[in-house]
Amino acid sequence: MTVQLDKTLYVAKAEATGGREGYIRSDDGALDMPLTTPKELGGAGNFGVNPEQLFAAGYAACFIGAMKVVAQRNGQVLSAGTKVNGEVGIGPVGQGFNISVVLNIAVPDMSGDELEMLVSAAHEVCPYSNAIRNNVDVVLNII
Repeated sequence: MTVQLDKTLYVAKAEATGGREGYIRSDDGALDMPLTTPKELGGAGNFGVNPEQLFAAGYAACFIGAMKVVAQRNGQVLSAGTKVNGEVGIGPVGQGFNISVVLNIAVPDMSGDELEMLVSAAHEVCPYSNAIRNNVDVVLNII
């Protein structure tokens, strides 16, 4: 099922060259770095980032944004110390590959049912969560 946006608010643009042993750069130059393949995937482990790290960082940051939206809708303010650590695994599925995600979520000054409801609602709001729902295993750990 394809989801159509009601309205496009922003378009990020970036270019990759050379694949996993290449380079990435955003159109504004803010993202400008080499890519490398981790040793676990057969690479040399040279300095650089890989697509899984980028996905983990993007999803973690986006999920905090979703939690802020939900908190604001509920008349709450999300603590500045809120942290989400993203973990993205990659492995074979049939003839191809897929990823799995674990988000480790810490929100100071909030716990119990209130935090569980916030995290659950954020998972429904977050664009990353919505984009991969029913296609990627996602584990949400409240720590």
